Amino acid sequence: MKKAQGAAARLVDAVVEGIQEVKGKDIVHLDLRGVPNSVSEHFIICHGDSSTQVASLTRSVEKIVAERTGEKPWHSEGENNGEWVLLDFVNVVVHIFHRDKRSYYALEDLWADGARKSYENVA
Repeated sequence: MKKAQGAAARLVDAVVEGIQEVKGKDIVHLDLRGVPNSVSEHFIICHGDSSTQVASLTRSVEKIVAERTGEKPWHSEGENNGEWVLLDFVNVVVHIFHRDKRSYYALEDLWADGARKSYENVA
């Protein structure tokens, strides 16, 4: 159990590093382990200011996670539209939004029961 928790923590750290590498905005980690019937243990949410930045954030997260943990997403979707990309690492799900779509879907509000940790924007 502790080994799995350690692996998830390393994965979360690698995802956040990948987002910060390309200056993703308003990074939020929702720990959903205490939320009944949650779809994953961890959500990481951020946004970019353009579809180009959303694509760069996606590539950066995939690259840094592969380098640091050796993992690849089990499933991904949304890469073609540049509005909301989902990278599913099973226990950790990454949501990379275009700024406009993030407020529309408001995942942080939907999963507000999860423990929330915010990260400062990288200048």
